[in-house]
Amino acid sequence: MLQNEGQVAFITGAGGGIGRAIAEKFAKLGCSVIVADINPAGAEETVAMLEDPSGKAKHAAISVDVTKKADVVEKMQWVKENYGRIDILMNNAGVSTMHHLVDLTEEEWDFNFDVNCKGIFLVTQAAAPLLTDGGRIVNTCSMAAVKPDPTLPHYTASKYAVLGLTKAMALEFAARKITVNCVCPGFVKTAMQDREIVWEGEMRGISPEEVRQGYIDKTPLGRLCYPEDVADVVGYLVSPEAKFLTGEAVNVAGGANL
Repeated sequence: MLQNEGQVAFITGAGGGIGRAIAEKFAKLGCSVIVADINPAGAEETVAMLEDPSGKAKHAAISVDVTKKADVVEKMQWVKENYGRIDILMNNAGVSTMHHLVDLTEEEWDFNFDVNCKGIFLVTQAAAPLLTDGGRIVNTCSMAAVKPDPTLPHYTASKYAVLGLTKAMALEFAARKITVNCVCPGFVKTAMQDREIVWEGEMRGISPEEVRQGYIDKTPLGRLCYPEDVADVVGYLVSPEAKFLTGEAVNVAGGANL
């Protein structure tokens, strides 16, 4: 029997990058995976890539804006009608922009907080009645929550908020034996990073390739983090072996956080 066979996993921001890798991991572990993303085409692409090793899984793609309560509540009602429950909730949706504090706009601040933190609040609140006792919640945080970056003050602050929210959620959901943890990825090779190295290069007057090499140089294990590295750790956090682990932040950074 597969590790999570028969379970229902709901994951936000799974239209690509880390979210897609986690969705693929959940499918390999036997879950029926509900892939939620603001980009419906990306969500559909992810679902098309998912395996069904148990022969019983029921994967689905839905469009959701995690910053809009009405949309989140509507989609959770759809989950209730079509699946009846959620065993694993993966709050992964996230965004970034890059500026020094003195150049930061109010819109950027709100955008980062709305998606990165408010989204976790809204999705978890709406999903709570569907969560099975003994289930799992995992939030995607960031290395920025343990090692701040001056070019990302708003993003850093939003991820510190995710870290605190994770710990508060762990205390609240413990009564239902639901564990709540977060992962803190380092320099992950994704489309988000592709954008960030251009922004940082412009800010520092160097090429994007030099920025990316700098990320590698800052990582003791000598390479970038890959989405699959994060997915493997999430796979552990939703496993039976992690049943007594809650309120923790797991760094997946190859030592770059040190």
